[in-house]
Amino acid sequence: MEHVKTINETTITTFILLGFGNAPQLQIPLFLVFLIIYSVSLAGNITIIVLVTLDHHLHIPMYFFLGNLSCVETFYSSTFLPRMLASFLTGDRSISVGGCFVQFYCFGTFLLVEIYLLASMSYDRYLAICKPLQYATLMSRRLCFVMSAASWLCGIAVMTLVTGLMSRLKYCGPHEIDHFLCDLAPVINLSCSDTTLVTLVAFTASVIDSFPPFLLTLLSYVCIIAAIVQIPSSDGRKKAFSTCSSHLTVVSIFYGSLIFVYALPKKDVLRDVDKFFSVFYTVLTPLINPLIYSLRNKEIKKALRRLVNNYRIFE
Repeated sequence: MEHVKTINETTITTFILLGFGNAPQLQIPLFLVFLIIYSVSLAGNITIIVLVTLDHHLHIPMYFFLGNLSCVETFYSSTFLPRMLASFLTGDRSISVGGCFVQFYCFGTFLLVEIYLLASMSYDRYLAICKPLQYATLMSRRLCFVMSAASWLCGIAVMTLVTGLMSRLKYCGPHEIDHFLCDLAPVINLSCSDTTLVTLVAFTASVIDSFPPFLLTLLSYVCIIAAIVQIPSSDGRKKAFSTCSSHLTVVSIFYGSLIFVYALPKKDVLRDVDKFFSVFYTVLTPLINPLIYSLRNKEIKKALRRLVNNYRIFE
């Protein structure tokens, strides 16, 4: 009997990601839609990385964090979109258990790094608008590197712990994950082990790693809006708000979808709605960010023109 139990507990070697269903007529349209989104997202984020790296006019804290954010989102969307695109074409929606853990680790790490980077960018905008005379001193190059490195270290440390605990669980079946990527709740729901510890650790880590950055972002923008309102001229208010409006739009979309997916109670009737909002912060945010920052940011536009003109000179 123990032998049978052992066999049953070790039979699961692959998971099936159900994604958006298996309707044959939808696979090619979904492939084309997500291929366009992924291609534009990669092109936009890589363009920002190149501009921030090569153009010395953008070597300031705001664009340093923006370059880091674009780097994160390039890797972020690449953790699951290539596999999803392949599944639309081949119909193979399986992923190995080990591959699922790797995907979850990378996805979670980049997600946490993005949360910390958005908070860093909010603090940068707060100093620029509320303490303009002290900005250069307070937001030094050293502080920028420390904040960026801390973002990566926190994300890596937390996900190493959570993924390590998740990988020690036994998965006996069923093996179908009702999602398009390997996320914590859908995966551990398939475990036949006691998930109390990993659930507690993941919840504690998520509170510690998401609430303080969210609070910092919220307080920064409360102070920013209060400072902008006190500016006497309408032109001054418009100019001050334009420096942070792009970031505020990105933050609103990102946190809005995150709160809906992770903070609201889980119900079967909301499962498809959860998938829809998951698409927002996993797929659309990496697409929207470079579009917002490039279309609404004059310095990015100028840097792109300079890069194009320099390229023409060398032709």
